[in-house]
Amino acid sequence: MENNELDRSDVFRRAWDIIAQDKSIAPDEREGILKLIQVLVEATEANTSQSKKDQQVEGYTQEIISKHSLMTIVKQQADELDALKRISLNLTSSLNLQTVLETVVTEAMRLIKNSRAAHIYLYSHGVLEFGAALNSEGESNKPIAIPRSNGLTYMVARNGMPIIVENMLEHPLYKGTPAEWNGSIIGVPLKFGSSIVGVMNISKSTLGGFTRSEMRLIGLLADQAAVAISNASLHKGVTELANTDSVTGLPNRRALDERLQDEIRYARSMNSKFSVVMMDLDGFKNVNDTLGHSIGDDVLRHVFNYLAEKMRATDFLARYGGDELTLIIRDSDVEVAQIVTNKIIELMKAYSFPISGGRPIQLGITAGVAVYPLHSHTASDLLRAADAALYQAKKYNRGKFLVAKLNTGPLTS
Repeated sequence: MENNELDRSDVFRRAWDIIAQDKSIAPDEREGILKLIQVLVEATEANTSQSKKDQQVEGYTQEIISKHSLMTIVKQQADELDALKRISLNLTSSLNLQTVLETVVTEAMRLIKNSRAAHIYLYSHGVLEFGAALNSEGESNKPIAIPRSNGLTYMVARNGMPIIVENMLEHPLYKGTPAEWNGSIIGVPLKFGSSIVGVMNISKSTLGGFTRSEMRLIGLLADQAAVAISNASLHKGVTELANTDSVTGLPNRRALDERLQDEIRYARSMNSKFSVVMMDLDGFKNVNDTLGHSIGDDVLRHVFNYLAEKMRATDFLARYGGDELTLIIRDSDVEVAQIVTNKIIELMKAYSFPISGGRPIQLGITAGVAVYPLHSHTASDLLRAADAALYQAKKYNRGKFLVAKLNTGPLTS
């Protein structure tokens, strides 16, 4: 009995030595393989001689490892196919560029073990622009730093080849960078045809390279991401073109309608107010009648962009049609809207358009103001209220503005 125990112990030592040398077997799977070998050893001991027993045990061990390696490969390929299917579905479910970018970094973090952060930068005309980011703590769209001109991201974008850094602390690309920039990282170009549309960086908290399986998955993700980003960028360009006034370059009526809906949703979620200011140029008809429509278009383009440059980044100025403008002022009540509209009227008093060989053109502006939700809860009625106030101002108070009337009150200036 004691000899059997010693024999069995020796068998397990030899089996463990064989298994330990096979680096393709994950540590948490080795115990299961040893248990299987134990069952086979016990069955062999019952009716087999010592020499034949040793041969059979070694044969069982090698065969189990071989089958296990084959099953591991099959499982990896199945996982990769599942990942490709999921990536394809997720990246083709939206044409919104920001949504696509955020989906890519989410998939990157999901695919790579010990991943610390994933970043995407868009690349156009030799310049990188931040797209999206996600880290292991769940924080999104917080770039770690602006890409350095001599750093990994720009090098990947320029060369069009992946770069793997196994230890950032010791790599020349990261010389002089903060100490917290440690671990390993890969930069992958996102190629669409012969063009580089972006770069994806994936960092890990561990040192060393990326496995063949991880590299295949990263390659699959990069290929799918490049196509999705190109499609979303094209859609964005077409949408912007459709939402842009061809004469002035400002947002057009279609863009205004979309923005109004966005502002209503924002105001409801934040329990806030916003104002709509409808404006009409005074004296513009005379420009068209005396100088022609070509000069008139130049004047519109110049004056409308002159006003647009004076607006806050959160405000929205659009050409409503003809010589009419519409301004949306976020987070504003009647008092704020009155202050802003007064400033616009004063700006127009200081404005002039130079004419070669003639007197500069000077124009005025008249406006009507409506506030959400004070005057209306819908976009169309809000525009109608501001437009009605504008009509009354042009009729009775040209060069000034009126605030839309409530059901129980008159127009106020």
